[in-house]
Amino acid sequence: MKIGELSAVTGVSVRLLRYYEEQDLLTPVRTPGGHRSYGPDAPLAVRRIRALLDAGLPTRVIREVLPCVEGDGLFVHPCVSDRLREQLRGMEERIAELEENRAGLTAILAVTEAAVG
Repeated sequence: MKIGELSAVTGVSVRLLRYYEEQDLLTPVRTPGGHRSYGPDAPLAVRRIRALLDAGLPTRVIREVLPCVEGDGLFVHPCVSDRLREQLRGMEERIAELEENRAGLTAILAVTEAAVG
């Protein structure tokens, strides 16, 4: 399957498919003419990549986790559970920081609007 066909089947742009290749997430075979050729499992691989990206994982982590994914991307082997928990903890820390930032900005706007209004 050519890159354009994979794009059409998955709904993922050719540009993103090339990016996945650059990130070592997707590996096509090159034809003698240098064109990319993807196997029949490529659409499943792209769905898995998309599921992991949608879960907020960076590509460097996806590269580690992807070999342990089964199905459409919602089941991973327990051997990577600790890595995923680590990512979840990081997300929770960033959310807490954002909530603090929001509270600070809300306070600044409240004081500003009270002074103006």
